[in-house]
Amino acid sequence: MTQTNTAFRDALVKSLRGERGHLPTINAITDLTVDLASHTREEIPYSIYQLVKHMSYWQDFLLAFAKGETPERPKSASESWPKEASPADEEEWKATIQHFCDGIDEACELAETLAIDQPLAVWPSETPGGLLRNIASHNSYHLGEIVLMRRLNKAWPPPTGGYPA
Repeated sequence: MTQTNTAFRDALVKSLRGERGHLPTINAITDLTVDLASHTREEIPYSIYQLVKHMSYWQDFLLAFAKGETPERPKSASESWPKEASPADEEEWKATIQHFCDGIDEACELAETLAIDQPLAVWPSETPGGLLRNIASHNSYHLGEIVLMRRLNKAWPPPTGGYPA
């Protein structure tokens, strides 16, 4: 493995986890109550719960392709957004967070083990590294929204701290 490839793998894992550019991604969601995750505001079209479900949807979709699978493509991007603003209960919310965090762990494992620069047989114009980078940037984009929503609801910073506090 080349030094450049190793450096890219390391940077990719840090991006997936949310290191350097902002707080670790999981720190923005793991302490949230069901009430806060479900809270909606007139000026924001979705809840934090809906954001995390949306992030998980695309994370799962791109992870499948990175592993050489061919998941069914959605007919519309709207399929990646749940209609319900809140989970049924605390148990579902915890399962939603766990599923999302497990996906980040899987993405990091793939970044460290796959030939990340080789074109995919199921998507020749793409590489595993490109798909994992897409996951990191998509999650980062929505993490910013979650942080802003937390601020608007006076739930910032999380117990782990935030930048800026």
